[in-house]
Amino acid sequence: MSAFLVALGLVFVIEGLLFAAFPGPARRAALALLETPEHTLRIVGVVSAALGVALIWMIRQLS
Repeated sequence: MSAFLVALGLVFVIEGLLFAAFPGPARRAALALLETPEHTLRIVGVVSAALGVALIWMIRQLS
């Protein structure tokens, strides 16, 4: 459970740094998300989640 909380915290750190360093592009990206069709967002979300699971699995296998 602590590894999950650390990973969640890291997500917040990365997002916060992106918004702090590049506020204009971050705003444009957020606006682009509003215009993106739902089915495209779902596909991107599922692919991202699958890649994340594969990456975690590979790291766990190597250590």
